[in-house]
Amino acid sequence: MNAENNIQTINIGILGFGTVGQGTWKHLEENDKFWAKILGVELIPQRASVRSIEKARNVKISDSALTTDSLSIVDDPEIDLICELIGGIEEAKILTLHAFEKGKSVVTANKALICEHGDELFEAAEKAGVQYGFEASVAGGIPIIKVLRESMVANEFPLIYGILNGTSNYILTRMEREGVSFEDVLTDARELGYVEADEALDLDGVDAAHKAVILAYLAHGIWVNLEDITVEGIRRISTEDLQAARKLGCKIKLIGVIRRNFENNHISVGVYPALVPMDEIIARTDGVYNGISLTGSVVGTVVLTGRGAGQDPTAGSVISDIVDLVKAKKGISGAVKLRHVTPNECKPAKAVEIQGSFYLRLTVEDRPGQLAKVADCLAEHEVSLATVSQRPKSKSATSTVILTTHDTNEHSMNMAIQSLETLQGVIEKPVLFRVFDPNAVSKG
Repeated sequence: MNAENNIQTINIGILGFGTVGQGTWKHLEENDKFWAKILGVELIPQRASVRSIEKARNVKISDSALTTDSLSIVDDPEIDLICELIGGIEEAKILTLHAFEKGKSVVTANKALICEHGDELFEAAEKAGVQYGFEASVAGGIPIIKVLRESMVANEFPLIYGILNGTSNYILTRMEREGVSFEDVLTDARELGYVEADEALDLDGVDAAHKAVILAYLAHGIWVNLEDITVEGIRRISTEDLQAARKLGCKIKLIGVIRRNFENNHISVGVYPALVPMDEIIARTDGVYNGISLTGSVVGTVVLTGRGAGQDPTAGSVISDIVDLVKAKKGISGAVKLRHVTPNECKPAKAVEIQGSFYLRLTVEDRPGQLAKVADCLAEHEVSLATVSQRPKSKSATSTVILTTHDTNEHSMNMAIQSLETLQGVIEKPVLFRVFDPNAVSKG
């Protein structure tokens, strides 16, 4: 309690003092008078854990406030609320559960942790009578979790899709606009600090998949196993693909897609590069921005766009959760249930149920009859062609063939690709992308 003005103080401990941790500390301090005005309490960042005390930091903080022992912050009786920003899974899980046992609410930006152990953590928080805020775990500064859990709670969602990783979107945007290669843009992205230390998280779709799993749970109450969904990245996208997509009236984006068929209650979740029609707002969401389209049964389609990563957007979402937790504690607003209270009603859709058309790029021997062999191979698996273009490669006896298909299903296309990989005259592994259709419905 602040004795001078009789205002309660809430002391905050930050586990992990990297980019987001420093941003959270900075904005809490810079807006200290504002918190007292809107909440009637002071939010005071007290302590932070780091790997190295000596490391130079952009945010000024006394050495006495720093520690290399995260557990000591959780155990500190003077700390009221914990921000878990260390990343990773095992240590973060142990610290979070320990905080709950201590009666302390936790705010996190850790999408991997929630994806792997969300149900256990939600149950532990409710059992302990504390709150668990995770708005910053998905789409940075876009309040997508709050929208799903609160603003659009009256809706059912046949379709949620969008760009969930700013790094991949930045790379694809520059490749398309400037005609530069994937490797060249990746080098720049590394220098700008846009790429995770584990690059597979950004480039292979893993980061976006973690977020898609969380969104699927919030919308439909089912935890989808990451190993059971389609997760593909952007490494095989070429400037040639981006140009071909343009001619088809599309842009290639790495998107997360969650569809539910409410007739049979089957759900499909996937993360992959797709040709998105230019009249979709998501197709025109470029650079480091994220964009998420929600189609609700009551409100129709709502699209949210904004910076999906970086210090300020993510720190803003962390602080938003802190404010919500304080409001719930003071009775200003009710706490939202973390877990779905009804049993899971939906089940994962089978590959044969997931309908759509596809874009396919092949490198083949430049000889008569090769294209016919490709078409026959596809037809054997009930895949028919919608468009075909062929371009000989200079100073080579090969050609690039770009195909699009009519509607088929994931199972048929998977079988067709396996056959193409062994077809005589096909030189390299086929490059396959989906053509996104917002009106498509999974068959039952």
